[in-house]
Amino acid sequence: MSQEEIFRIRGEYITLDALLKAAGVADSGGQAKEMILAGEVTVDGAVEERRGRKLRGGEVVVVDGRAIRIEPSA
Repeated sequence: MSQEEIFRIRGEYITLDALLKAAGVADSGGQAKEMILAGEVTVDGAVEERRGRKLRGGEVVVVDGRAIRIEPSA
C-alpha cells in the first residue's frame, strides 16, 4: 500500500459514502454504496458496511489499495 492520502473535511463530519465520492474512489454515490456493502472498505482496520458512517477526523479509510486519513476541519 502506498502512503496515506490526507482528506480534510469541511464541517463537523463527512459520511463514508460521500468521502469515497469526494476522494475520487467512486464515480457515484451508487458505486460507493456497492463498494461499502461488498465489504471492500475498512475504517481503522475493520470492515465498515454502514454507508452513513460519520467520519469526524482521525480515522483511516482503506479501499482499493488506497489509504485515506481523515483530518478534521481547521
